[in-house]
Amino acid sequence: MKNLSVDFLRSFVTITQTGSYTLCAERLKRTQPAISLQIKKLEDVVGEKLFIRESNRLTLTLAGSKLLEFGMKIISLNDQAMKEFGRPQVSGNIKLGIPSEFSTTLMPKIIRRFINTYPEISLEVHCALSKDLLCEPLKSKFDLILSLQEDADSSQEGHIITDQLVWVGSQRFVNTIPEKLPIIAAPSPCLYRKRVTSVLNAHKKNWQIIYTIADLNGIQTAINEDLGITALARSTVPPGLFILPPSPLLPELGQVGVYLMNPQKVRSEAIELLAKTIETQLAI
Repeated sequence: MKNLSVDFLRSFVTITQTGSYTLCAERLKRTQPAISLQIKKLEDVVGEKLFIRESNRLTLTLAGSKLLEFGMKIISLNDQAMKEFGRPQVSGNIKLGIPSEFSTTLMPKIIRRFINTYPEISLEVHCALSKDLLCEPLKSKFDLILSLQEDADSSQEGHIITDQLVWVGSQRFVNTIPEKLPIIAAPSPCLYRKRVTSVLNAHKKNWQIIYTIADLNGIQTAINEDLGITALARSTVPPGLFILPPSPLLPELGQVGVYLMNPQKVRSEAIELLAKTIETQLAI
């Protein structure tokens, strides 16, 4: 199959815009004979005459009019593609802090997508409790901090989404909830732990912390062993765990806010690209 040359099409379109081989050559910084040769070769490819000269004026033939429409689209697509791939690589070093519960579900996929898109950016990710991330000495070490906060205020700076806290357990607890709730939680000052204990106390429920561990993988393992139940933001519930519906024994836990903070107020293209990627992906 024959192929249309983008260079030849660009000369052809430029001639139709300027009405002259000479002006086309000046605009494209080529010689007039070179432009004439390109048009001759283009006519050979399509097998049609593209221009006719009437009273020292170039006029498109019917074939030329048809090719003009295709030519403009092809050149536009070519230029868009080259503009995309011709962008200079963004580089930089970013330190990102994220809550531990985001480390096994949402964030790995987002981070993988980001580093594949911007391979020149060096990204270091640190996982910890939100309260620890937002306090010294950790706070000053990060360029961006993703955190969970009790207030879900969409007008507050850095707010990305509002998430629902849900009860989570194994299949066993989907069907049977004991009167004395066995709670698995991260150590204080974990936001989830604080919310669970305050809500259960407010509803005068019987409960007991039976397993304390900061790592979400450890919490998940304890749940899979039927040791108890926990609370997580709905968007962070790992595969294999079950969201338990509210019931008289399991009162509603309310909502939390997910925020992205720039603690050092440092701006760079790399930081802004990462912030935009996180905000866009979490909001989906």
